[in-house]
Amino acid sequence: MRMTQLLIAAATVAGAAVPAIAADPIAERQAIMKQNGKDTKALVGYMKGETPYDAAAVTALFTSMNNGAKAFGSKFPPTSKTGGKTEAAPAIWEKPADFKAAVAKFQTDTGAAAAARPASLDAMKPLFGAVTANCKSCHETFRVKEQ
Repeated sequence: MRMTQLLIAAATVAGAAVPAIAADPIAERQAIMKQNGKDTKALVGYMKGETPYDAAAVTALFTSMNNGAKAFGSKFPPTSKTGGKTEAAPAIWEKPADFKAAVAKFQTDTGAAAAARPASLDAMKPLFGAVTANCKSCHETFRVKEQ
């Protein structure tokens, strides 16, 4: 039970802390992506059977991702195209409607995953698949790998 409480607390704090970071959109979006990476890694542990399934913890992880998704889209003002170390691709500003649609889809899918409160690994699998498919497609279009 302690692990569940820890994950829930971490996800709650992460979701609440994301908007409170100083007004540096590059740092803010990097913090969101770092948290998404941690959440995804924890979810992969369930998928691989490395972590015993815990419905409350899984829901908390999806909720954390959804909190980040809700904040993420506003972290790309034109002034943040340059001026810092970023993996944001020019396509974000060149195709803003496409980027906005990708963020909205991530918000919808992470929100649906959290709202589903998957009671089992079998229930979690398609939700995780939908969420991570968003990650992959967005990264292919709107992220440049650091050289």
